[in-house]
Amino acid sequence: MDSQTAYYLIAGALVVIGLLGTVLPVLPGLPVMFAGMLLAAWADGFRYIGATTLVVLGVLVLLSIAVDLLASIVGARRVGASNKALWGAGFGGFVGIFFGLPGLLAGPFLGAALGEVSHGKPWREASRVGFGTWVGLLLGAALKVALAFAMLAVFALALWVD
Repeated sequence: MDSQTAYYLIAGALVVIGLLGTVLPVLPGLPVMFAGMLLAAWADGFRYIGATTLVVLGVLVLLSIAVDLLASIVGARRVGASNKALWGAGFGGFVGIFFGLPGLLAGPFLGAALGEVSHGKPWREASRVGFGTWVGLLLGAALKVALAFAMLAVFALALWVD
């Protein structure tokens, strides 16, 4: 196998890992996808993927980072979450990874709710905050998936048009 083929295989693996990262909170999905696309462009000497395409892909990555940071905060703040709830949602999401899909879904909710309970809120109000945080995380994940597919479309279009 020549080095260019190896670069393409690594680039493809990075793109796949990045796609997984759009739904798994531990992996920085779109930045990893961008790294794979940049590697593929470099391996080809930037013949098909040039500066304009890379700038567009970079903007999409920056947008995904903003979505990541804001989605859960906006969802939580919308229902009156405390800082403890925000930290609880992040911690619950991290712990949830180790319990598969059920943990990924329940972790942020439980973490935010327990953060509110530790802040002195009754369980009923805490669960409302947990749900609002969870909805924010879910909407953020959906936006990141959409941005990931937009990146794939931009990359494919740049390959196809040239």
